[in-house]
Amino acid sequence: MPLFDAIRLALDTIRVQKLKSVFTLLGVTIGVMFLIAVVSIVEGMGRYMEEDLVGKIIGINTFELRRRPNINIGDVDEAVWLSYSRRPRIMESDVQPVVDALPEGVRWAMYSEDNLRVESRYSRPRNARVLAVDGDYFGLKKMAVTRGRVFTTQEVVLGGNVIVVGQELQRRLFPGVDPIGRELRMGGLPYTVIGIAEPQGSAFGISFDNFAIAPFKAPVHRLLNRRPHVIDAIAVQAPDPTVLADAQEHTRALMRARHRLHPGQDDNFSLETSESALEFWTRIKRYLVLAGVALPALGLVVGAIVIMNIMLVAVAERTREIGVRKALGARRRDVMSQFLIESATLSTLGAALGILLGIGLAEAIAAVTPLPASVAPWSIAVGVLLGAGVGIVSGIYPASRASLLDPIAALRQE
Repeated sequence: MPLFDAIRLALDTIRVQKLKSVFTLLGVTIGVMFLIAVVSIVEGMGRYMEEDLVGKIIGINTFELRRRPNINIGDVDEAVWLSYSRRPRIMESDVQPVVDALPEGVRWAMYSEDNLRVESRYSRPRNARVLAVDGDYFGLKKMAVTRGRVFTTQEVVLGGNVIVVGQELQRRLFPGVDPIGRELRMGGLPYTVIGIAEPQGSAFGISFDNFAIAPFKAPVHRLLNRRPHVIDAIAVQAPDPTVLADAQEHTRALMRARHRLHPGQDDNFSLETSESALEFWTRIKRYLVLAGVALPALGLVVGAIVIMNIMLVAVAERTREIGVRKALGARRRDVMSQFLIESATLSTLGAALGILLGIGLAEAIAAVTPLPASVAPWSIAVGVLLGAGVGIVSGIYPASRASLLDPIAALRQE
């Protein structure tokens, strides 16, 4: 029997036996639905971590030279924290040698940061993330301003009391007031707002727009690092991963020499990239994806058993039909292929329904919880293949039994 005729016959059978078909589809539908939903949540979390959290904090093709890693995902034991505390701090005097050692075509910025109390005459004081920066910080972070401007070269060199604020801080400190040209105070000193940064978004409910950025030589940098001449990080961004790796090696070699480390000693500084910050999450993600595939597989096993039992019932009910077909010249493989295609069609329809329900479930979870969802195309392909595979595997035994029926005995069947 041609393939399309067999599929049409299978669909006619499904239409006639609606209730039986629904129960046949149920196991496969539930298994594939949870497969798609779980994988979509895991993929969404991965994209969220890479693009919205770590990607915004560090940036693409960027590394940061720090005393210790800024992002620690997972457990860090006490011995590691103790080793971090013993490391020498990154100093202002390290900046120029690092910059001189970098390959051509890279951007750099240095900065110190901390949470400080910020106030204006238009609202009560607020805590905000305050940064004192030098170099191409705005270009490196791809941060433009929606209103006003960024620092001029003269303001950076002289350490002018000017500041660029984030959208949330602007709303909190200057409600209903144009902030450009107005003052806010930090550490008792006034700073003039010259720009409003474009929205930076949020992650896990934490806003990235509650910040203020000042030139590094402005007085506020003394509040961010109490020890003189200490900075938090030197950020370096390359145009591509190859140049980034080259810049990392140059920086590592320079800092090891400045810290007088012997060849056998470990680095006592951190060169942090988005990939290194996400290393722990990447390991966890692999296990979550495996769990997301393995657990719904139990539902598919149940679905396979249901399909097999119902197909066996179908063979028993259609014994006379099989006898007629064999008497008219149908070969064993024709009968077998008919029932295999029927079971595969049933399970594939169940998988398709499961994919739609899985996408809907993932989107519903994303809508009512902080968990993001991102449907992975490979999970859809796996769902369809699993559906067809379950149908074929579970249909082999019933189809084999149907093909082995004796036509004369089958025709006697009432």
